[in-house]
Amino acid sequence: MPEGILCNKQIVDTKEKLNALLADKSGKQYYEEMKRLDVDSDALAATLRKTCKSRIRTWLEICAHCGMCADSCFFYLANDRDPKQVPSYKIQSTLGELVKRKGRVDNDFMHMVMDTAWSKCTCCNRCATFCPFGIDMGVMFGYLRGLCFSQGFVPWELKIGSGMHRIYNAQMDITTEDWVDTCEWMAEEYEEDWPGLEIPVDKQDADIIYTVNAREPKHYPEDLAEAAVLFHIAGENWTVPSQGWEETSLAMFAGDWGACKIQVESVYAAMDRLKPKRMVVTECGHAYRATVIEGPYWAGLKSGKTPIESFHYVEWVAEALRTGKLKIDPAKKIKEPVTYQDSCNYVRNAGLGECAREIMSYIAEDFREMRPCREHNFCCGGGGGLNGIGRYRQERNIGLKVKRDQILATGAKLVVAPCHNCWDAIRDLEEIYKVGIRWSFLKPLLISMVTVPEHLLPQEEA
Repeated sequence: MPEGILCNKQIVDTKEKLNALLADKSGKQYYEEMKRLDVDSDALAATLRKTCKSRIRTWLEICAHCGMCADSCFFYLANDRDPKQVPSYKIQSTLGELVKRKGRVDNDFMHMVMDTAWSKCTCCNRCATFCPFGIDMGVMFGYLRGLCFSQGFVPWELKIGSGMHRIYNAQMDITTEDWVDTCEWMAEEYEEDWPGLEIPVDKQDADIIYTVNAREPKHYPEDLAEAAVLFHIAGENWTVPSQGWEETSLAMFAGDWGACKIQVESVYAAMDRLKPKRMVVTECGHAYRATVIEGPYWAGLKSGKTPIESFHYVEWVAEALRTGKLKIDPAKKIKEPVTYQDSCNYVRNAGLGECAREIMSYIAEDFREMRPCREHNFCCGGGGGLNGIGRYRQERNIGLKVKRDQILATGAKLVVAPCHNCWDAIRDLEEIYKVGIRWSFLKPLLISMVTVPEHLLPQEEA
């Protein structure tokens, strides 16, 4: 079957196509059609010739099969050190074979490649830090996902996600009207407790443009309100854009590079339109990676930098605490044992581990590091889109064991996780393994312990 009705090589760029996929519960028809989907070997070979350049080909050639990457991979450790979970094996048996065979592969092979690319690697890039040759498997698996996407072999949820980005410029079906209404609603809801609170939309020349994860207005609008409260207390001159407000990129997880470009350019267009001094990205690791680390290249910016200076939320919090814009009441610091989950996407790609420790020094009395930590910390177990793919839920759950054991070894009762994927993975970890922990973003913790200036309190409390 060259093309299925739902599973095919076409991009999802209309609401009709998107709604058809959404109506296919759990992707049942989609995956049935995938079993019969033809591989266009000529197109795959042409793509390899055009895009598989010297860096990736050199990495494939120089791998010494030394096994240094093995213990770096949480999937390898969680699966009883299965040799087939060694990163070098996973990439050589998939991308390596595709290159050797010059794209002359069949449906069964592409199924294996898809399952490996999405259920056995989160693109956390940890293995690259241990490779003596500097081979970055995360980059290679990202490239492999793009090859899979071009042939229609991509998980159902991520095919939907990339379509959402093309149609709504967001990972969910949130229109501009929905977004602006949510901003107004949250400001109204919180204004009684926080007099003068605003969520300014499309304010020109603000010091900060704040961008979010679409899950926040869709499912956790209080997160947006909490950000507004903290900016309010800190006295920041800030805004959110009516368009270009969404930082995340399920298209990156899917390997839909065209949608990645569309998505990030919508954010950069907001920067150009509103002329803010800098951008702050919400508590989301992959949003930071997509927009700040990878985004400039997708947008064709030769500088490799975003149009304005860009910060992850942990950077803003550390700065606000350091400068006194936010002040912590010592009596309200976290008393119970607490640990911190470093998001792969900002700790290894941007080196923000020190910001996290600075924050914890202000808010926690009994901070306990996971081992290893910082840039050597293990992935939460659900990154790279894995949290949201039903087809690979069992593989994800097995992988969570490494993070479970890390947390348990600290004796901590609370895990601070300033990343949506990490937050979700740790939530699911507790649900599955019932180890007796809690988890939290930074915003609600900070609000519970920050000192509020008298002029910002309601009249009766002032």
